[in-house]
Amino acid sequence: MRQVIVTEFLTLDGVYEEPTPWQRGYQSPEIGPFKRDELFESSALLLGRVTYQDFARYWPTATGTGEFGARMNSLPKFVATTTLRSLEWNATVLEGDVVAAVQKLKRQEGGKLLVYGSGAFVQTLLRHGLVDELRLMVHPLVLGSGKRLFSGGDRLPMNLAASKNLGAGVMLLTYQPTPDTSPTPG
Repeated sequence: MRQVIVTEFLTLDGVYEEPTPWQRGYQSPEIGPFKRDELFESSALLLGRVTYQDFARYWPTATGTGEFGARMNSLPKFVATTTLRSLEWNATVLEGDVVAAVQKLKRQEGGKLLVYGSGAFVQTLLRHGLVDELRLMVHPLVLGSGKRLFSGGDRLPMNLAASKNLGAGVMLLTYQPTPDTSPTPG
């Protein structure tokens, strides 16, 4: 059974997306190897439409990206979209109900399915218990506004599986879902 691994850049106040590239000010020698390792341990990318379109504009023509770029371009991509019908860049549309499509992918033989960004899609995956590991790269910054990863009011009990200082004040927090053991109201 395949695992779904989600990796997100996040601010202290939970923002994963904001119009300016806020995470670029927090580079360190540890971040590159971490991102490389997680890409190379995966057998496919699982992406939302917006992230797919951003990546597909950049990666196929990017120069000087070495093995990382080659791996990014060669991996199969599965895209959650209701608006795009045909995809390029080694990508396939997740047909029909996206939850059922991801459940089917997880049941197949193969390696890890890596999700970059794709906030709205990640919220759906989390809500339906399809995430096996959540890797949050928490940056020492409060933006005050922007799209937040956790904004739907869903209860998502998690266990902290690991933490690592990636330098520049960035903490990698790795969580795995845990069964909700709270008492049922009533």
